[in-house]
Amino acid sequence: MALSIYSTLSRTQAPFAPIEPNHVRMYVCGVTVYDYCHIGHGRTFVAFDVVRRWLEASGMKVTFVRNITDVDDKIIRRAAERGITTTELTEEFGRAMQEDMLALGCLAPTHEPRATDYIPEMLGLIEKLEQKGYAYQGSDGDVDFAVRKFENYGRLSGKSIDDLQSGARVDVAAGKRDPLDFVLWKSAKPGEPQWESKWGCGRPGWHIECSAMSAKILGDTFDIHGGGPDLIFPHHENEIAQSEAASGVPFAKVWMHSGPLRVRDASGHEEKMSKSLGNFWTIRDALKDTEAAYGEGNGAEVLRFFLLRSQYRSPISFSSALIEEAQKALVRLYGALKGREAAEGEVDWSEKYAAQFKAAMDDDFNTPLAIAAMFELATEINRTGDPVLVRQLKGLGAVLNILQLDPENFLKGGASDADEARINALIEERREAKKAKNFARADEIRKSLLDEGIVLMDGPQGTTWRRI
Repeated sequence: MALSIYSTLSRTQAPFAPIEPNHVRMYVCGVTVYDYCHIGHGRTFVAFDVVRRWLEASGMKVTFVRNITDVDDKIIRRAAERGITTTELTEEFGRAMQEDMLALGCLAPTHEPRATDYIPEMLGLIEKLEQKGYAYQGSDGDVDFAVRKFENYGRLSGKSIDDLQSGARVDVAAGKRDPLDFVLWKSAKPGEPQWESKWGCGRPGWHIECSAMSAKILGDTFDIHGGGPDLIFPHHENEIAQSEAASGVPFAKVWMHSGPLRVRDASGHEEKMSKSLGNFWTIRDALKDTEAAYGEGNGAEVLRFFLLRSQYRSPISFSSALIEEAQKALVRLYGALKGREAAEGEVDWSEKYAAQFKAAMDDDFNTPLAIAAMFELATEINRTGDPVLVRQLKGLGAVLNILQLDPENFLKGGASDADEARINALIEERREAKKAKNFARADEIRKSLLDEGIVLMDGPQGTTWRRI
């Protein structure tokens, strides 16, 4: 089965082949770095990390671009609130974003362009649009894109000009000829970052950044453009318009968008993540909570595995209970690896379970089905103990960047030496209590450890333990 991908633009799933044989050029819209990344960002970037990893596992070279927006209204306001420069603010949160992505197991991008490093390219693109009649300078000094001049505007989002017109606010900006037009270059305001241009000092609009950076690094036409669902309109719609108006060629071959993330409360009600609703989780908060619950060094993998259990286009619900379910499922996979040696060699893709995994991943990166094949493989390992199958399971896990931790340490919840010594001392005390027929004390120890999330397992070789 050949790899097939669903494209938001065509609304169909079709076989995928890169423009340049065995080389995929891929651009994923990054973060506006004015605050810490939230778990919705994590959902998107883990999804595209898996896309990249599978393309590479399939033998392709991937040039992966993820930009950083480092000039924006929100950045300017936050920097002013904190009494620091926009550069200081974006350096701080740019580093934090990189740390968060690394913690979630995401590969570093091939290129990570910052918007402020590509001002000349943006100005060149805007000038080309002006020369072709798509851009004009309004009475307020801004340079705007004339949406109605671009044929088929709205084809990515499915929005029509008439629908957009009926909902447009005519007072959005006094300098626009049409309320649907969007800004390419904002005229300078006192105290804001600004650059010189033929239209006067100013700074770029949001949408022009990605068009200029992707063209410079990947070319006018490239293979995959991705991002979160909230970017379909207007950001990606406007990228298509300005890029294709300037170049005269198709922008991206395939458009991929991750599904929305919603937060589920204790009653099962789901709602959009929002600071005002008090259900906003940064990646850092989520990692801190999972590390506390499942052990230092384990929490990040639990969180990544949780995100992988949903196909990247599907909506995903986020709650502590669902994270716990993911951890228990991951325990089952690590349980199959514990105490077992893996045979030497690479993954054999002709083997039954690996073939199922591959078929799932080739079907628009269907990670839930791929993981289901891994659970079947784990069951077979538990039955046979076959080291070849152990190698297979670890190899398939490596494709998703999971199952690479020490199984025993993971199953014990990443316990410290001191914590492990305390637990083992309690197990020994319980053994002596049972030997002395003090079953009440033995039960008390078992229950106290269970309250900590530690389950004891009695067997012929003695008592072992793991976190749940």
